[in-house]
Amino acid sequence: MFNFLKKVVQMATSQNPLTGKMSGTVGNFVATTYRGQNIIRSKAFYQKDANSEKQQKQRTVFKLMSSEYTSLASVIRLGFPNRPKNQSPYNAFMAANMPNAIDNSGEIPVIDYSKMMVSKGTLPSVNVMSVTIETEGVKIIYQPQQLNPMSSEDDEVIAMLKTTDGAVFMATKPRGNSDSENLVLPCANVVPENVLYIYLIAVSANRQKVSQTVYAMLK
Repeated sequence: MFNFLKKVVQMATSQNPLTGKMSGTVGNFVATTYRGQNIIRSKAFYQKDANSEKQQKQRTVFKLMSSEYTSLASVIRLGFPNRPKNQSPYNAFMAANMPNAIDNSGEIPVIDYSKMMVSKGTLPSVNVMSVTIETEGVKIIYQPQQLNPMSSEDDEVIAMLKTTDGAVFMATKPRGNSDSENLVLPCANVVPENVLYIYLIAVSANRQKVSQTVYAMLK
C-alpha cells in the first residue's frame, strides 16, 4: 500500500494574484494552468537501488554471456536460423542461455558450459566418440549419423574450442558418410586444464537447418 501511495501523483490547486498564471518545472514539482487556476503536481517517484546485490549479479551474467557471444559470433549467427524475424542472433543466444546456462550456486554467478547453447534446431547432431590431445591439436572422432533421413553427408560439421585465456579455435568439414569421421582443432600446445569448452554443431549446406549443440569433453 505504501509503495502504491508513493506512485500516486499528488495534486494541489492555487490561484495566487501575485504570481498569476504559472507553468514550468521546479525541482520535483510541475506547474500548469487549467481553467484559470494554477495546478501544481508533484512528479511520481520510485525507490530505486541500482546497485543492489541482485542487480550486480544480473549485470555480471549479462557481461559473461555477452563475452561468449563475442567469442563465437560467427557460429552463433548460423546457430539460430529459425528465430523470429525481429530477433537478432544475439538476442536468440541470450534467450536460449539465460537463465538455463547460469550457475548461481556460488557467491558469484558463473556459466555452466555444459548447458550453454550456440545452436538450436532439429538437424541430427553428430555423436562424439572421443576427444584427445594429439601432436597437431585436439582430435575429435565422431559418428556422422548420416543414415538419419533428416541428415545429409554434405552437412557441415563445425567444431570450436575456447581456452581459459580467451583463444578460440575452429575446424569444419562435411558430415561424411563413413562409420566414423574425425577433425582436428589446430591448437597444438593446449593442455586439458586450459580448455574452457569444446562444442560441435551440424549445419545444412543451405544454412536453413542446424543441430542442437553437442558439448564435448577431453577423454
